Amino acid sequence: MAEKILEIKNLSVNAEDKEILHNVNLTINSGEVHVLMGPNGAGKSTLGNVIMGNPAYTVTGGEIIYKGEVINETPVNERAKNGIFLSFQNPVEVPGITVTNFIRSAYAAKTGERVKLWDFKKKLTEAMEILQMDKAYADRDMNAGFSGGEKKKTEILQLLMLKPDLAILDETDSGLDVDAVKTVSKGIEEFVKKGEGSLLIITHSTRILDALKVDRTHIIVDGRIVTSSDDSLIGEVNNSGFEKYLN
Repeated sequence: MAEKILEIKNLSVNAEDKEILHNVNLTINSGEVHVLMGPNGAGKSTLGNVIMGNPAYTVTGGEIIYKGEVINETPVNERAKNGIFLSFQNPVEVPGITVTNFIRSAYAAKTGERVKLWDFKKKLTEAMEILQMDKAYADRDMNAGFSGGEKKKTEILQLLMLKPDLAILDETDSGLDVDAVKTVSKGIEEFVKKGEGSLLIITHSTRILDALKVDRTHIIVDGRIVTSSDDSLIGEVNNSGFEKYLN
């Protein structure tokens, strides 16, 4: 029997006294790739933020169970240390901290051990080559002055280096051109290929999914998951959009 990495039971969530998610149920097993799709404002990003523990949202009902433990009250940093990773639609700039130092510090916090700088830089260079990133970016301040595509590549670079047990990718292909999407997709494919974690991809597009084997697809509308199926649901959305689910 497959091991459950994440189980969401009857989850309801408020933001500023307005209910955003309504009785959401979702189960992700170890090693699986799930896709969460829906129109703008459906609650896709909210669900990702709530799983990560963003304090801007209040869980008013239900449970988030990660690795068999309820984490409703677990702070963000503890969830990150325990292997949950969330990429952002708009990654923030972190002036004064280089890409190398930022990811190395995150790695040390997650694993509880400090890797030798030489070994770390070697692994970082290998990951950057997969993403076709200029090595000079390793010594630049985190996301400072980066283009949108470069910021998204840096997010996937963190994914490859930190090797989370559950990675949530929120609109990773948003604002990227065709070539950047292919490069970012290659990094995600590399993560999946190594079988080191489960993946929840939040998107309203399907370009980033072309090279991936998707185990389960979910459609969320108005804060409710209205249907779940295999990857055939992706083709249906491509052909017909979300209109049939809006009512």
